[in-house]
This record gives sequence, structure tokens and C-alpha cells, in this order.
Amino acid sequence: MKIGFVGLGAMGQAMVANLLAAGHTVQVWNRSPEPVREMTEQGATAAVDLAEIFTCEVVLSALSDDDAVTGLLLDEDLLAVAPAGAVHVNTATISSELAARAHRRYAELGLRYVAAPVLGNSEVARAGNLTVLVAGEAEALTVVQPLIDVIGRRTWTIGDQPPQANLLKIMVNYLIACSIGAMAEATTVTEAAELDPKLLIDIVSEHLFTGVVFPNYGRMIGAREYEPVAFKLALGHKDVNLALDSGQAHGVPLPLGGVLRDAFIDAMAHGQSEQHWVAVTEAVRRRAGLGRE
Repeated sequence: MKIGFVGLGAMGQAMVANLLAAGHTVQVWNRSPEPVREMTEQGATAAVDLAEIFTCEVVLSALSDDDAVTGLLLDEDLLAVAPAGAVHVNTATISSELAARAHRRYAELGLRYVAAPVLGNSEVARAGNLTVLVAGEAEALTVVQPLIDVIGRRTWTIGDQPPQANLLKIMVNYLIACSIGAMAEATTVTEAAELDPKLLIDIVSEHLFTGVVFPNYGRMIGAREYEPVAFKLALGHKDVNLALDSGQAHGVPLPLGGVLRDAFIDAMAHGQSEQHWVAVTEAVRRRAGLGRE
């Protein structure tokens, strides 16, 4: 299948590499040229411009936020060159409101829009082990499922309305953020009591919270080691805000979300935007007089 791909950050590059390895023809576009060069060295072809990408019958994108998606994927001139029935698969974590707007606009133009936000970091993406939450019309999902199978190990079909997948992804990230916040606070109390934070994490990871978040993120928090940066703190802040917006839209207060948002703002004000999002722990430690400056 010939595929257009927009957005070559760490996640996008991993997905493109797997699609190429599976034998697909992939044409790529990115704002900065270096990732494009790296992907062409692996067998992708570079698009002359973004409009050329939109002439493909299937386009995937891996962008960072609502602004990037709106600016690049909802441009009227770009959508005008897309062939009738073309499918766009958006893997980004964006607001449900934007997903609904994109779905409506694509449908008005005779195009098909699929939300496919993913669970996992760039390392997981490179291994083709992402969990993919998909939502869209059934025929479009059938077209793109072979591609989803390449980039992920498990697909959850959420429904026929794209915003449904994005809402669930936002809530998944909110739960992770709440877990990070809880670990940050608990390990800071442990540290203040002159006990080893790593010991606390080891205990709960083995006996209570097995899986990915506590053993992996907990290890980083317990050791106060925040590299490698698989997910930036600024993106965590974005996702907490998306969760708060979702709660407001559905009349559900999220008081923990307000506390988390303030901690992320504190961290960014101290120059931590580009650090791993578990580094929000330092905001908690600063308030306790223990944090790094």
C-alpha cells in the first residue's frame, strides 16, 4: 500500500520504519528536513510538499497537539487535493472537540477520518508493540487495519465516532499522570523521613501495582533519574489540560487534575519542559524543600 506520513518525531519515525519493513511504500513530510533525510535513507520517499502527501489514498500522521493538527491537517487547500474516499489516520493525542470537528469536515468533503491514538513510547513504537485505540466508520477501519497491525500489537476498536478514541486516550494519560503525582508525593515523604524512595517503589511494584507505570516510571521517580526522555513534561501538561477540558465538557469535576496542572506549571517554570514528564516530581520536592534548583 502507498501511504503518506506526516510528522517524523520519535514516534513517527518508528512507525514509518515498521511500515517500510512490512513492505509498504511510504512518502513522508516533516517541518524540519533532517528526519526526512533519515527516513529516506531507510527507503521512504520525500514529498515535495505537504500537498503531495494529501494526494495519497491513505495518510497517517503523528503530530504533537491540537495546534499542529489544525494547522497541517485541516487546511482547506490541502484537503481539496485529496482523492475522494481517502482515509486519514490521526495517531495524535488531541482533544475530543478537535477530533469531532475533523471528522465532520472530512465527511463534508467525501473523505474519511480515523482516530487512532496510541499507548506506548518511542521504544515501544520501534518494536511495533503499541496499543492502538481506533474509532471511525467501519469501512475505513477495514482499509487501515493492516497498517495498524504493523505499528501495534493490540488494537482496541472503540466505536464509529473518532472523538470516542481520543477521549479514552486522554483518560488513560490522566490516570498515568495521577499515578506519577501520587508516586512523587509518596516518595518525597519517604525521602523526608530519611528512608529510601526506591524501596517504596520496589515494594508497591512487586506486590500491588504490577505492569508498566509503577515499575518503569516508579523506578525513575524513586531514583530521581529522569532520562531517557521518552515523553516530554510539556506534553504531560498538555494532556492534563485535555483531561480537565473533557471533565468540564461532561460536567465531571477533576480536582486531582487541578493539582497536577499546577505541579506541571511549576516544573515548566523551573525549566523542565523538555525533561521526562516524571520529572514533575521535582516540583513536589521543591515544595518540601528538597528539590533541585
